[in-house]
Amino acid sequence: MTENKNRATAAAILPLVGGAGNITSIVHCMTRLRLGLRDRSLVQDEQLRALPAVLGVVEDDTYQIVLGPGTVARVTPEFEQLVAGDREAACAAPAASAVTVAPVVTAEDLAAQGADMRAERKARNSTPFKLFLRRVANIFVPLIPALIGCGIIAGLNGLMINLGWLPAVTPALASIASGFMALIAVFVGFNTAREFGGTPILGGAVAAIIVFPGVANIEAFGQKLSPGQGGVLGALGAAVLAVYVEKWCRRWVPESLDVLVTPTLTVLVSGLVTIFGLMFLAGEISTAIGDFANWLLANGGAGAGFVLGGLFLPLVMLGLHQALIPIHATLIEQQGFTVLLPILAMAGAGQVGAAAAVYLRLPRNTSIRRTIRSALPAGFLGVGEPLIYGVSLPLGRPFVTACVGGAFGGGFVGLFNQLGDQVGSTAIGPSGWALFPLMDGNKGLGATIAIYAGGLLVGYLAGFLATYFFGFTKPMLEEFNVTPMAEPTPPVASSTPPPTSEPEPEPARV
Repeated sequence: MTENKNRATAAAILPLVGGAGNITSIVHCMTRLRLGLRDRSLVQDEQLRALPAVLGVVEDDTYQIVLGPGTVARVTPEFEQLVAGDREAACAAPAASAVTVAPVVTAEDLAAQGADMRAERKARNSTPFKLFLRRVANIFVPLIPALIGCGIIAGLNGLMINLGWLPAVTPALASIASGFMALIAVFVGFNTAREFGGTPILGGAVAAIIVFPGVANIEAFGQKLSPGQGGVLGALGAAVLAVYVEKWCRRWVPESLDVLVTPTLTVLVSGLVTIFGLMFLAGEISTAIGDFANWLLANGGAGAGFVLGGLFLPLVMLGLHQALIPIHATLIEQQGFTVLLPILAMAGAGQVGAAAAVYLRLPRNTSIRRTIRSALPAGFLGVGEPLIYGVSLPLGRPFVTACVGGAFGGGFVGLFNQLGDQVGSTAIGPSGWALFPLMDGNKGLGATIAIYAGGLLVGYLAGFLATYFFGFTKPMLEEFNVTPMAEPTPPVASSTPPPTSEPEPEPARV
């Protein structure tokens, strides 16, 4: 039954994105189906967003359909099968054959949402720096499922050790949870080489030097190296270097010798530079990142948490949040958890609180209220795109007040870090309630979970109050607190069928 549902979702999406002939690439992350498209104009945005399984749409370097955690991993293989099986026929199939589904949100939401997303895409694609950050994110995103799985097992193992349960089993769980983290540098090197256009296995081979126990016998810069020194940052740098060495070899080495010379020189040159330079340099940077994060929260946790929680959503909108991914990975590798993620997760709590306030402030707008009801469950689980693009961002001011809620929630969690109660996450990716199984800290699991839950409650409440009292001006209420035209009252008898969509409105006033 579940397979039929996932296949039906995939089958409904395919014609709305222009058919199999319009698809150039298919990948997925934690929540989104990411599609490369030949012709963006073939996408039927309104019908796509109206599908029950679609939580939202984001335009970036790829066309991203938000399906939610779990669902996207099941729908993607079905979608790939449909594209593979229908590739030739889809090229000739008219896009108009797609089944039309009644829209769930108003035309006002869709128009403003589309305009904002187009502006967002233009802003994020405008600089080489943002393109570089996106490539770095592409290296770490495929690692998130393993980080989550191993993080949950590590948390379960810690709980069993504290309770004295099954002492014969806990060493095995510790090995399962720690094995991936012990070799994460290899996976980072593999993905880095693939992302930057090199041979993935050569990137992994060079990065493996970092975790090889034998480096303990090597001295560089007057000190002995230690296995793992430099961590994921060292692996990233080593693999990028390997890609450039490999490309240089491809240009100058004769084809008859390429199969022997190119991989040898790539591993040798990159390996020597890694051992006698990158490991030390990346190790110093990694140590500085950990020390700075701990110092920042220990000395100014409340203020730092307020700023980080309040600015995270704007960072996401600009694409700059991707710079935090290697920092999270470095903290997890060093300390076992990242203290930044629980603070940043408060931004989602502010969104939930703001959406609840919008729901109460617009009692007549049944369309927006229906959107909020459908998006709130995903919002509680940390999937914020439906609330951002379907509610707060199109309305304008509620997006700002949602950030205020995230700031207060982040300040709450940061305050406890300042008081000595470190609150961290053993993996990156999940947020909201979905982060509870991944919580870890220095004062016990119960205290850590209680602080995080308190931060969520503060974020919900602050986002609600800020939006309820300051999220709408009187002109905004007059504009939005009305019954949508698609639901006229009273009905007018007419032989002419009702319109299927509403006229495009003026932009929302902020």
